[in-house]
Amino acid sequence: MNAKTMEIEQFIDVLASKAAVPGGGGASALTGAIGTALASMVGNLTVGKKKYKEVEEQIRAQMEEAEQIQKQLLELIDKDAEAFEPLSKAYGLPKETEEQLCYRNQVMEEALWKASLVPLEIMETVSEAISILEVMAEKGSRLAVSDAGVGVQFCRSALLGASLNVFINTKLMKDRERAQQLNSRCDKLIEDGVRRADAVFDIVMKEIRK
Repeated sequence: MNAKTMEIEQFIDVLASKAAVPGGGGASALTGAIGTALASMVGNLTVGKKKYKEVEEQIRAQMEEAEQIQKQLLELIDKDAEAFEPLSKAYGLPKETEEQLCYRNQVMEEALWKASLVPLEIMETVSEAISILEVMAEKGSRLAVSDAGVGVQFCRSALLGASLNVFINTKLMKDRERAQQLNSRCDKLIEDGVRRADAVFDIVMKEIRK
Protein backbone atom coordinates (compact mmCIF):
# COMPACT_ATOMS: atom_id res chain seq x y z
CA MET A 1 0.00 0.00 0.00
CA ASN A 2 1.25 3.46 -0.87
CA ALA A 3 -1.10 5.88 0.80
CA LYS A 4 0.61 8.91 -0.71
CA THR A 5 -0.42 7.90 -4.22
CA MET A 6 -4.01 7.01 -3.32
CA GLU A 7 -6.93 9.23 -4.17
CA ILE A 8 -9.00 10.34 -1.19
CA GLU A 9 -11.98 8.19 -2.14
CA GLN A 10 -9.77 5.13 -2.63
CA PHE A 11 -8.10 5.59 0.75
CA ILE A 12 -11.46 5.96 2.50
CA ASP A 13 -12.81 2.85 0.76
CA VAL A 14 -9.82 0.76 1.88
CA LEU A 15 -10.04 2.24 5.38
CA ALA A 16 -13.72 1.27 5.57
CA SER A 17 -13.08 -2.28 4.36
CA LYS A 18 -12.10 -5.31 6.43
CA ALA A 19 -8.49 -4.92 5.31
CA ALA A 20 -6.09 -4.87 8.26
CA VAL A 21 -4.39 -1.71 7.02
CA PRO A 22 -4.75 1.20 6.93
CA GLY A 23 -6.30 1.36 10.37
CA GLY A 24 -6.48 3.78 13.24
CA GLY A 25 -2.78 4.56 13.14
CA GLY A 26 -2.76 5.46 9.46
CA ALA A 27 -5.97 7.45 9.86
CA SER A 28 -4.37 9.38 12.74
CA ALA A 29 -1.28 10.16 10.67
CA LEU A 30 -3.45 11.42 7.80
CA THR A 31 -5.52 13.54 10.19
CA GLY A 32 -2.31 15.07 11.55
CA ALA A 33 -1.06 15.76 8.04
CA ILE A 34 -4.29 17.61 7.22
CA GLY A 35 -4.02 19.65 10.41
CA THR A 36 -0.43 20.52 9.56
CA ALA A 37 -1.42 21.50 6.03
CA LEU A 38 -3.82 24.02 7.54
CA ALA A 39 -0.89 25.55 9.41
CA SER A 40 0.83 26.02 6.05
CA MET A 41 -2.36 27.53 4.65
CA VAL A 42 -2.42 30.15 7.38
CA GLY A 43 1.23 30.88 6.69
CA ASN A 44 0.64 31.30 2.97
CA LEU A 45 -2.17 33.74 3.69
CA THR A 46 0.14 35.71 6.00
CA VAL A 47 3.46 36.10 4.18
CA GLY A 48 3.76 38.95 1.75
CA LYS A 49 1.20 41.03 3.61
CA LYS A 50 2.39 44.42 4.78
CA LYS A 51 0.42 44.10 7.98
CA TYR A 52 2.45 41.04 9.02
CA LYS A 53 5.87 42.14 7.85
CA GLU A 54 7.35 42.04 11.36
CA VAL A 55 6.51 38.35 11.80
CA GLU A 56 7.07 37.22 8.21
CA GLU A 57 10.48 35.69 8.85
CA GLN A 58 9.15 33.68 11.76
CA ILE A 59 6.09 32.57 9.79
CA ARG A 60 8.25 31.42 6.87
CA ALA A 61 10.42 29.38 9.24
CA GLN A 62 7.32 27.74 10.69
CA MET A 63 6.03 26.97 7.20
CA GLU A 64 9.25 25.16 6.34
CA GLU A 65 8.90 23.04 9.45
CA ALA A 66 5.24 22.37 8.69
CA GLU A 67 6.09 21.14 5.20
CA GLN A 68 8.56 18.61 6.61
CA ILE A 69 6.13 17.46 9.29
CA GLN A 70 3.36 17.04 6.74
CA LYS A 71 5.59 14.84 4.56
CA GLN A 72 6.69 12.84 7.57
CA LEU A 73 3.11 12.17 8.65
CA LEU A 74 2.16 10.97 5.18
CA GLU A 75 5.11 8.59 5.23
CA LEU A 76 4.00 7.35 8.64
CA ILE A 77 0.72 6.11 7.14
CA ASP A 78 2.60 3.46 5.20
CA LYS A 79 5.15 2.97 7.98
CA ASP A 80 2.31 2.13 10.36
CA ALA A 81 0.95 -0.45 7.92
CA GLU A 82 4.40 -2.00 7.54
CA ALA A 83 4.86 -2.21 11.31
CA PHE A 84 1.53 -3.97 11.75
CA GLU A 85 2.27 -6.72 9.22
CA PRO A 86 4.63 -8.76 11.47
CA LEU A 87 2.12 -8.49 14.31
CA SER A 88 -0.67 -9.69 12.05
CA LYS A 89 1.43 -12.71 11.07
CA ALA A 90 2.37 -13.39 14.69
CA TYR A 91 -1.28 -13.78 15.64
CA GLY A 92 -1.51 -16.62 13.13
CA LEU A 93 1.45 -18.61 14.48
CA PRO A 94 0.60 -22.07 15.83
CA LYS A 95 0.36 -22.58 19.59
CA GLU A 96 -0.44 -26.28 19.88
CA THR A 97 2.74 -27.29 21.70
CA GLU A 98 4.69 -25.63 24.49
CA GLU A 99 7.57 -25.01 22.09
CA GLN A 100 5.26 -23.39 19.52
CA LEU A 101 3.64 -21.27 22.22
CA CYS A 102 6.99 -20.11 23.53
CA TYR A 103 8.12 -19.12 20.04
CA ARG A 104 4.82 -17.38 19.34
CA ASN A 105 5.09 -15.39 22.55
CA GLN A 106 8.62 -14.26 21.68
CA VAL A 107 7.58 -13.16 18.19
CA MET A 108 4.45 -11.48 19.51
CA GLU A 109 6.37 -9.54 22.14
CA GLU A 110 8.79 -8.08 19.61
CA ALA A 111 6.00 -7.40 17.09
CA LEU A 112 3.90 -5.60 19.72
CA TRP A 113 6.88 -3.44 20.66
CA LYS A 114 7.62 -2.47 17.06
CA ALA A 115 3.94 -1.87 16.27
CA SER A 116 3.82 0.58 19.19
CA LEU A 117 6.75 2.67 18.00
CA VAL A 118 5.12 4.08 14.85
CA PRO A 119 1.98 5.48 16.53
CA LEU A 120 4.29 6.88 19.20
CA GLU A 121 6.23 8.60 16.44
CA ILE A 122 2.96 9.94 15.05
CA MET A 123 2.21 11.42 18.48
CA GLU A 124 5.63 13.04 18.70
CA THR A 125 5.30 14.46 15.19
CA VAL A 126 1.84 15.97 15.64
CA SER A 127 3.04 17.49 18.91
CA GLU A 128 5.51 19.49 16.84
CA ALA A 129 2.68 20.51 14.52
CA ILE A 130 0.67 21.79 17.47
CA SER A 131 3.56 24.12 18.35
CA ILE A 132 3.52 25.50 14.81
CA LEU A 133 -0.23 26.02 14.91
CA GLU A 134 0.21 27.94 18.14
CA VAL A 135 2.43 30.44 16.32
CA MET A 136 -0.01 30.64 13.41
CA ALA A 137 -2.95 31.26 15.74
CA GLU A 138 -1.11 34.00 17.60
CA LYS A 139 0.72 35.74 14.74
CA GLY A 140 -0.79 34.57 11.46
CA SER A 141 -3.42 36.33 9.36
CA ARG A 142 -6.52 37.14 11.37
CA LEU A 143 -8.57 36.21 8.30
CA ALA A 144 -7.33 32.63 8.60
CA VAL A 145 -7.24 32.26 12.37
CA SER A 146 -10.19 29.85 12.27
CA ASP A 147 -8.14 27.56 10.01
CA ALA A 148 -5.44 27.44 12.69
CA GLY A 149 -8.16 26.37 15.11
CA VAL A 150 -9.38 23.62 12.79
CA GLY A 151 -5.81 22.50 12.24
CA VAL A 152 -5.05 22.22 15.94
CA GLN A 153 -8.21 20.20 16.52
CA PHE A 154 -7.14 17.79 13.77
CA CYS A 155 -3.71 17.44 15.36
CA ARG A 156 -5.23 16.98 18.80
CA SER A 157 -7.40 14.16 17.44
CA ALA A 158 -4.39 12.63 15.70
CA LEU A 159 -2.46 12.72 18.97
CA LEU A 160 -5.19 10.97 20.94
CA GLY A 161 -6.01 8.56 18.13
CA ALA A 162 -2.42 7.43 17.76
CA SER A 163 -2.14 6.93 21.53
CA LEU A 164 -4.87 4.29 21.39
CA ASN A 165 -2.78 2.32 18.93
CA VAL A 166 0.09 2.34 21.40
CA PHE A 167 -2.04 1.36 24.39
CA ILE A 168 -3.79 -1.52 22.59
CA ASN A 169 -0.38 -3.05 21.92
CA THR A 170 1.27 -2.37 25.27
CA LYS A 171 -1.72 -3.95 27.01
CA LEU A 172 -0.74 -7.31 25.49
CA MET A 173 2.99 -7.08 26.16
CA LYS A 174 4.42 -9.55 28.70
CA ASP A 175 7.31 -7.26 29.58
CA ARG A 176 5.37 -4.81 31.74
CA GLU A 177 8.38 -2.61 32.46
CA ARG A 178 8.97 -2.09 28.74
CA ALA A 179 5.26 -1.52 28.21
CA GLN A 180 5.13 1.06 31.00
CA GLN A 181 7.99 2.97 29.41
CA LEU A 182 5.89 3.39 26.27
CA ASN A 183 2.74 4.17 28.25
CA SER A 184 4.51 6.83 30.28
CA ARG A 185 5.84 8.48 27.15
CA CYS A 186 2.31 8.49 25.69
CA ASP A 187 0.80 9.90 28.86
CA LYS A 188 3.29 12.78 28.82
CA LEU A 189 2.65 13.52 25.15
CA ILE A 190 -1.11 13.49 25.74
CA GLU A 191 -0.86 15.75 28.77
CA ASP A 192 1.36 18.31 27.05
CA GLY A 193 -0.24 18.09 23.61
CA VAL A 194 -3.86 18.35 24.73
CA ARG A 195 -3.05 21.24 27.06
CA ARG A 196 -1.30 23.18 24.28
CA ALA A 197 -3.92 22.31 21.66
CA ASP A 198 -6.74 23.46 23.94
CA ALA A 199 -4.87 26.69 24.65
CA VAL A 200 -4.54 27.34 20.92
CA PHE A 201 -8.23 26.61 20.40
CA ASP A 202 -9.08 29.10 23.16
CA ILE A 203 -6.96 31.74 21.41
CA VAL A 204 -8.87 31.15 18.20
CA MET A 205 -12.30 31.18 19.87
CA LYS A 206 -11.55 34.45 21.66
CA GLU A 207 -10.39 35.99 18.40
CA ILE A 208 -13.39 35.00 16.29
CA ARG A 209 -16.02 35.64 18.95
CA LYS A 210 -14.82 38.93 20.40
